[in-house]
Amino acid sequence: MALKRRTKVNESFSMASMTDVIFLLLIFFMVTSTVVVPNAIKVTLPQAKQQTAAKPLTRVTIDASLNYYVAFGKQKEIQVTYEEITPFLQDCYNKEPEMFVALYADESVPYKEIVKILNIANENKFKMVLATRPQRN
Repeated sequence: MALKRRTKVNESFSMASMTDVIFLLLIFFMVTSTVVVPNAIKVTLPQAKQQTAAKPLTRVTIDASLNYYVAFGKQKEIQVTYEEITPFLQDCYNKEPEMFVALYADESVPYKEIVKILNIANENKFKMVLATRPQRN
């Protein structure tokens, strides 16, 4: 009986292609994470000592030029007129009755503009949160 010799095939796995895939995924997630910014409009918020912990679903933003922007959830802000804010918020309330409305107003915005938005929230019984930035010591 003749013994058959088995030769072991040299099996090696190259990690080079796997590291390329990992680096591509890393770059993809780094780039997409910078796109997911909840508030891309430049607004200098007023300072406050305490911050609220409520997670707002709806955002109303007033920039320094008195332009109004609205967004629901993770949507991008869209510019609207003052008259379009109430129907937008009512539509958002119909989607999510437990929503919070966050008001982002530049610190240079006149107080009467902020009160106009607060009145809309008060008339419709919306829960309102004023966005601020932490106070520096």
